Amino acid sequence: MSAVPPPTSARRHLAVVRTDEYFDRQLTPRSELPDPSMLVENLATGVVEVLGGVRDLEQLGRWLSEGVYRHLLRRSVIAARGRAVRGQMPARPGAAVAAKRITFPASNVVEATVLLHGVTRTRAVAIRLEGMDNRWRATALAVL
Repeated sequence: MSAVPPPTSARRHLAVVRTDEYFDRQLTPRSELPDPSMLVENLATGVVEVLGGVRDLEQLGRWLSEGVYRHLLRRSVIAARGRAVRGQMPARPGAAVAAKRITFPASNVVEATVLLHGVTRTRAVAIRLEGMDNRWRATALAVL
């Protein structure tokens, strides 16, 4: 055994590895993802049902980013409190898709607007989907 350290050229240098390259959300281009048309319709209908109190938000969680999930959770709690104050029971909104418009502003982005006609009101739902981790995820959502 030698107490002499090896020459400096024989020492290994550790390289810094950026962990976000491997563990962060991976963008997926539109060409590798399914057609977003049905997802946009189903997501818009599902969001209106969540706000109406007849669908659990967890059922949509797979397609929502964390920020959108938290925003919808907050809005659904407020809607539930409003129904409780008025003494209303949750009722299925019975909305049908009247029109939709889908645009593709970037290679992994879809922006869509869906009009839902109900018995008493018409709602517009604006959705921004981004291709992440080999599926579409809603990163922005607004119900008017």
